[in-house]
Amino acid sequence: MVKSDDTGKLILRVALGILILLHGIAKVGKGVDGIGGMLASHGVPAVLAYLVYVGEILAPVLLIVGLFTRPAALVVAINMVVAIWLAHRKDLGALNAQGGWALELQGMFLFAAISLAFTGGGRFGLNNK
Repeated sequence: MVKSDDTGKLILRVALGILILLHGIAKVGKGVDGIGGMLASHGVPAVLAYLVYVGEILAPVLLIVGLFTRPAALVVAINMVVAIWLAHRKDLGALNAQGGWALELQGMFLFAAISLAFTGGGRFGLNNK
């Protein structure tokens, strides 16, 4: 098999971007009132819920096309930390019915984003880095 770090970065970038973008598209239809309520319950201004569109639409599109990959990945990682803090804290130490981590999806999104923040997007993108 031919080794290509850039191909691996492309696959990771596009997969993470598409999967997070689908969550963002769903929020466009239903709005962010629920997220705003969760923020307000923690003493954070509810208007900050609109930042979810940056973390789940803008940043994923940047990942997909390979533009500003490192900062976009950092935004996705921060978005995931906030999502875990707001909606999934109770499951941090929990296992699911199959014996896996209850937050394996959120964890995979978070750690894939952190990986891209460190490695960059590779040469198959608009930034070519």
